[in-house]
Amino acid sequence: MTEHAVSLPQITEYLDTLLRVREIPDEGNAVNGLQVENVGTVDRIVAAVDASLEAIENAAPLSSEGGTLLVVHHGLLWDGNIPLTGRRHRRVRALFDRNIALYSAHIPLDLHPDVGNNIVLARRLEVELEGWFGEYRGQRLGVYGELALPREELVRRIEAQLTATARLIPGGPATTERVGIVTGSGGGFIAEALAAGIDTLVTGEGPHHTYFDAMELGINVIYAGHYATEQVGVQALAQHLGLRFELPWEFHRHPTGM
Repeated sequence: MTEHAVSLPQITEYLDTLLRVREIPDEGNAVNGLQVENVGTVDRIVAAVDASLEAIENAAPLSSEGGTLLVVHHGLLWDGNIPLTGRRHRRVRALFDRNIALYSAHIPLDLHPDVGNNIVLARRLEVELEGWFGEYRGQRLGVYGELALPREELVRRIEAQLTATARLIPGGPATTERVGIVTGSGGGFIAEALAAGIDTLVTGEGPHHTYFDAMELGINVIYAGHYATEQVGVQALAQHLGLRFELPWEFHRHPTGM
């Protein structure tokens, strides 16, 4: 263990307040907050998009003396209240064997006004923010603002920022003026984007029919991948925690291509 360590309850209480995990509605299986404890102290922080076995095994070595906090966007419990057998057992056992605590934040991280997926990606793309749109259970998820840029140049900028391939559906103007961002599965927000005066929607993925929605309704849609668009929030959150608690942090990249 390093000379400097922080108690796990201290960090998790801070996270719960920062992200408002008890206030913001989400899917039942998201189970936002601390999902697995470690021995009670943390001397390093690791961020990953998903609580996959690969991410857990790469977060810390076996029999790690130092306590690791693994912060993820997609937690351990999406498949519901099931027995700790098979792959669920392998994941939990890997956490215990490596002294890793697991903290998950889904919608609370998406819409956070400082370290959230949407706001961070907007900053990276140099969007001049104007407001929020895209309602989910009474909360507005997406952000939008001004960005005058040829749409192909915006695609290149997205790909450079996310190290990913982006797909343009060219239904709107050749030069963007107002860009909206909903990371992850945001293809269903096309109508709300249009209502907000957005001419270009940047998101991760969407249903097949959204190609025709975009082309016929007159809006550009850029699909850059669910994983790729949601890697920015956990990085920003881990960096924030590292500065706040004076702990080293790192991001483990495990792209899915989806």
